Amino acid sequence: MSKTLFEKIIAREIPSDIVYEDDLVLAFRDIKPQAPVHVLIVPKKPVPRVAEATAEDHRLVGHLLLKAAEVAAQLGLKQRGYRLVINNGPDGGESVPHLHCHILGGRPMSWPPG
Repeated sequence: MSKTLFEKIIAREIPSDIVYEDDLVLAFRDIKPQAPVHVLIVPKKPVPRVAEATAEDHRLVGHLLLKAAEVAAQLGLKQRGYRLVINNGPDGGESVPHLHCHILGGRPMSWPPG
């Protein structure tokens, strides 16, 4: 099976503007930003989507969300706020089958999204 785009970024086969990394996750700037600040945070373990995460992934998914909040704060978004988005499946807007969380900020967000 071929690697996803995110697996190639994690393996440094494709360059990216990395803003955070630890042993479980990698965060990098989106190449097609939808807000002044648009960062993706992805688990290094290839979980296709949140609907396919298992009970064994609970630590990883929790870590992903907690680190998303830390990265948002590091990027100066804590005071004014930000949006975290996890797309699941084609109708949810998923374009890469690798669990990831979008960190969007730097402008007011409208509701409903999409």
